[in-house]
Amino acid sequence: MAPAVGDAGPSGPADDTPSLTIRRVLENFPGDVLDWHNQLGDDSLIVKRGSIVPICRFLKREPGLHYNLFLDLTAVDHLPREPRFEVVIHLYSVPHKHRLRIKIPIEEGDPAMETLTSVWKGTDWFEREVWDMYGIVFQGHPNLVRILLYEEFEGHPLRKDYPIDRRQPLIGPKN
Repeated sequence: MAPAVGDAGPSGPADDTPSLTIRRVLENFPGDVLDWHNQLGDDSLIVKRGSIVPICRFLKREPGLHYNLFLDLTAVDHLPREPRFEVVIHLYSVPHKHRLRIKIPIEEGDPAMETLTSVWKGTDWFEREVWDMYGIVFQGHPNLVRILLYEEFEGHPLRKDYPIDRRQPLIGPKN
């Protein structure tokens, strides 16, 4: 559901007319889009986590859209809000010069979603970083191991409830 015309968002008035990208996703994935907006031409979709891989494949392969460039994947911890986490993906269509942000709400009790490595291989390390920092599991990922912290590290430090004074196990050199 789009914001009402004239409602001011963080960077100006919102538009309730869906862009071509938003219209095509709404037509092809009815019921999978939880919300959308295109404030100042900034297209954003909020989608169900179970539909993210088919939606991304569609966005990449559809000739009129052709979101062929994966830019970024990260997460946000909204504690105490439910759902607690949000995975955020940024895409770009090189031939059409369009940007798209996709958000996927993730519940604290089941912090997992499908990997996007089958759509864009470049998501590999981004997903590993999100798992390392937030503990969100990417099901089907080819190598979901820590990328920034050492294997013995306990917890996920970018979670808002992670204690800042927590001591971690010391590791010595491996000979």
